[in-house]
Amino acid sequence: MEMHQVRYFLAVAETLNFTRAAEKCNVTQPSLSRAIKLFEEELGGPLFHRDREFTHLTDLGQLVRPHLQLVFDQTKLAKQLSQEFFHRVSLKLGIMSTISPDEIVDLIANLRTRHPNVDLKLCDANAKDLRTRLLAGDLDAVIYALPGAEPDERTHCMPLFREQMVLAVHRGHRLANEQVFPVREMNGEHYIHRLNCEFAGYADQILQQQGVTCTPAYWSERDDWTLAMVAAGLGFAFMPANSVKHAGVVGLPVVEPEFWRDVNLVWVRGRPHSPGAGSLVREAMRKTWFGKRSIGSNI
Repeated sequence: MEMHQVRYFLAVAETLNFTRAAEKCNVTQPSLSRAIKLFEEELGGPLFHRDREFTHLTDLGQLVRPHLQLVFDQTKLAKQLSQEFFHRVSLKLGIMSTISPDEIVDLIANLRTRHPNVDLKLCDANAKDLRTRLLAGDLDAVIYALPGAEPDERTHCMPLFREQMVLAVHRGHRLANEQVFPVREMNGEHYIHRLNCEFAGYADQILQQQGVTCTPAYWSERDDWTLAMVAAGLGFAFMPANSVKHAGVVGLPVVEPEFWRDVNLVWVRGRPHSPGAGSLVREAMRKTWFGKRSIGSNI
């Protein structure tokens, strides 16, 4: 059984006319008739009554038609799936774990809607690990911030958004009703150390210069646990403004000095990229980040 025989049979079964069926299949009528004849010999009997005025299915033809239609449809579907598979493009994207998931989900949704052929693989980690994996070729692109780090000439950065860092305190804290939290007021306070915080090391140097000493009370990899501990009065947390989402917690901008993080989409210069990387850049620039247009869209 050949698939072209099945296709010819179904065309004749639909049109009940060998000439129109041949036109539909884009073959000559003699070629179609010979193929149907060989098909009938293989199946063991005639599939059509060939009257000059009225061609119609035999009992055998009526019996096998639904099964052959199913075979044809499934074969067509298999070809379609195969074509879609080979037309998909892979994109391995690393996300800094301290970025609000809502913003990333929005980006993913836009990619899925406008670029359905992109096969997106996501991972989250701290900024330094992401940079290492990007340079090693394990990731195509990353979204992260590295405060105080020297620009790496091996990479290209597209700025996405700026976000101020705040002190997250419980509502009963002595400064909870203030508008800001001066760095000097951190002296002697207990804090919840966020293990994935990209300011680790960088902020410590500034606090030392200010003569500020803080005591780590707890260590956590998860911001939701950190916020829960802050709300319970176990210490303060240093975190991005848009991450302070807890009814029992207040986020106060840090001042004297202020701390901001610049979050970028980063990839390696000169490295060949799949079309998926281009789709990511377009969507990251088009998207609004925390209600504002991407900084890169203005450059």
